Amino acid sequence: MKEKPLLDVRGLRVAFGGKEVVHGVDFSIRAGEKLALVGESGSGKTVTALSLLGLVQGAQVTGAALLEPPKGATGHRVDLLSLPERELLRVRGGDIAMIFQEPMTALNPLYTVGDQVAEVLELKQGLSRRQAWAAAIQALAATGIPEPGRRAQAFPHQLSGGQRQRAMIAMALASRPRLLLADEPTTALDVTLRVQILNLLADLQRQTGMAVLLITHDLNMVRRFADRVAVMENGVLVEEGEVRAVFEHPGHAYTRKLIGSRPERGVSEAPSQGAPILRGDAVRVAYPVPIPGFRGWFRRGEFVAVQGASFQVAPGRTLGVVGESGSGKSTLALAALGLLPHAGGLDVAGGRWRRGTAANRPLRRQVQVVFQDPYSSLSPRMTVEEIVGEGLLVHEPGLPATDRRRRVLAALADVGLGEEQFPGLLDRYPHEFSGGQRQRLAIARALIVGPSLLVLDEPTSALDVTIQKQVLALLQRLQREKGLAYLLITHDVDVVRAMAHEVLVMKEGQVLEAGPVEQVLGRPSHDYTRALVAAAA
Repeated sequence: MKEKPLLDVRGLRVAFGGKEVVHGVDFSIRAGEKLALVGESGSGKTVTALSLLGLVQGAQVTGAALLEPPKGATGHRVDLLSLPERELLRVRGGDIAMIFQEPMTALNPLYTVGDQVAEVLELKQGLSRRQAWAAAIQALAATGIPEPGRRAQAFPHQLSGGQRQRAMIAMALASRPRLLLADEPTTALDVTLRVQILNLLADLQRQTGMAVLLITHDLNMVRRFADRVAVMENGVLVEEGEVRAVFEHPGHAYTRKLIGSRPERGVSEAPSQGAPILRGDAVRVAYPVPIPGFRGWFRRGEFVAVQGASFQVAPGRTLGVVGESGSGKSTLALAALGLLPHAGGLDVAGGRWRRGTAANRPLRRQVQVVFQDPYSSLSPRMTVEEIVGEGLLVHEPGLPATDRRRRVLAALADVGLGEEQFPGLLDRYPHEFSGGQRQRLAIARALIVGPSLLVLDEPTSALDVTIQKQVLALLQRLQREKGLAYLLITHDVDVVRAMAHEVLVMKEGQVLEAGPVEQVLGRPSHDYTRALVAAAA
């Protein structure tokens, strides 16, 4: 006799203001099973999961989500979608718990992580305050947080990204749920931390026997973790099956598109001609920090973020800087942009950064930056014409408005945006575009002043896999056509393979390994580099 599913979802429909966004979804998950719900942003996967617990504000939800009673309990299956709020409160954090995507916003900044885990134990298991606190420390220890007694006293901002995610896992599992909903639980983490969190979830799942519904767009994560996969596109479940079967023989065109979206190498392999655009010689960047005790009255200490980094970037070439959070790669990029004081030699387009903005203006034109999140880096109050043309107002203030508009349209055409696709393009605002289109706007803004070097700070990490592939192809084309040099900051080894000619591997401010990308990633000599490459496999 086939085992009954722990949760059986039938005909789930979700609408907002009469507009349906999830269209009759059916799926089930058995006790102890790991099911991945996969799709790009806007596919409906997160709304589907949140609607099961009544967490989508203002949504009209229909269908059925039948939850089996606990083993040994009498009674019939309950329909989560028809439960009154009072009874649904017992299910949330009890039978079904949730891990959210970004722990820094999901955890309360005003309470220690120990308090937040203990609160769940008091509410769901009826423990006393003292018992709950002791159990909270045990729960944190079970997730592998070092010094759990001390970390329990810490506030969320005092923990690293991986530790915050472990604290959220401890809070979710404190009440021993039968089903865990994990919404992009590793998206905000570095590649090696992602593997650690996945292994942790797999271990805890085996120990407790709970089922896991994983919501993600990371196909590597699905391969490593899930038993079955369900693929969603535009609110419709288009394919479902065992992970190996779906990945080896995808039946739907959208599934094939997702699987085929790994970044592809399309850069010029010809040797570069000309002097380096960017050259660093033993670059050192340090931040002042207070010294505890009476010694801090007389002097300040320092935290060395980058120590002795030497490198160069030639015209038409890409230097990839790869490492985890805290490795110093973003600090190195800020120094290259002239935004941080530094020691050692740092030559940019034949010059050096000086104190004072006026003296640096010619260099600022030569070095532009594309940030990680286009939604936050583009002003929501400025139109496309104002955003893209802003650099011309600074560097060519005497340019007539008609010529400036012509240059803006040319820059937009370079990145694949035109009036024929978006009528009234110049008068639109950033929120009217998708994530990939906003990143194209950010690239156009950087290109319009004719730079020699673009600093790319995680330019695709906020994008879905198919959009990431499109943006990387755009950057590769622009480099070939314009001879641009790129300083690429990333923790994604696949992006480095696709884009970089040379690579620096950084950890804790030190350059551990450097050289041609084929050598460093193909035959790594350092254990840390080998761990990065293995985690991305």
